[in-house]
Amino acid sequence: MTEFRCDAEAATALARLYDVDLLEDPGDLDLYLALAAKTGGPILELAAGSGRLTVPLAAAGYEVTAVDIDPAMLARLGSRLDEAARDAPEMRHRVRVLEADLVGLELPGGGRFKLAILALNSILLLDSRDKQRAALETMARHLASGGLAVVDVWLPGADELARYDGRLGLEYVRSDPESGLTVVKTASAEHEPTRGRVDLTAMYEEGAQGNPPRRWIRRDYLRLLSADELTTMAEEVGLAVEVLAGSYELDPIVNHDERAILVARRRGRTGSASLI
Repeated sequence: MTEFRCDAEAATALARLYDVDLLEDPGDLDLYLALAAKTGGPILELAAGSGRLTVPLAAAGYEVTAVDIDPAMLARLGSRLDEAARDAPEMRHRVRVLEADLVGLELPGGGRFKLAILALNSILLLDSRDKQRAALETMARHLASGGLAVVDVWLPGADELARYDGRLGLEYVRSDPESGLTVVKTASAEHEPTRGRVDLTAMYEEGAQGNPPRRWIRRDYLRLLSADELTTMAEEVGLAVEVLAGSYELDPIVNHDERAILVARRRGRTGSASLI
């Protein structure tokens, strides 16, 4: 899915730059903390990345299993956990980290998780409908009866997609708090309607003022999903949809919402739709 991660140095740099991307907080952590307070642990986070959600959930007292296929991302998760554990050593015992593909994942112990999370468009990085459905199957398979699955997806509108013609534009200029370097990110997006996907290319140039920059390139293909498709897939794998929201406050989804947050319960126990 990412064509330019050709060596360990590039993978490490791109994992760090992913965290620079998220210096502007997407605002979803409070939702997962609130849902965890309703369900309790243990929690399964798929496509956990660099631990942006895993570590705060563990700090809140929950046992978290974090799964990701990218070793460079998991190395950053480990560093983030080490830093948090300096003040709270017990956190090390709450987090299990696993490098694995979430498609077809089979964890020992089967369905024991109370909450399963697939956050911030991660399902869109799976390159086929079959794999996206398989991701939901993984969530359902590992949930205890009555446990909750939460999936967060981007919903670009037709007008937005029409602007994705491959032109390169400036996305941001930021300072990387880890390296102290200035990061300039430019990006292009191209909508491929016949394939139902968006081709994203990001170019990061980082360096000190007046010095030659280093350049890193990342390319991703987002396989778009509609809210209806997401709901249908969830129901097909045995999840009962309780909420389909258009915001992290779980407001009901309406036309022109830019994302869909699906909260679905593994069948086997009736739960309240009043989750927050």
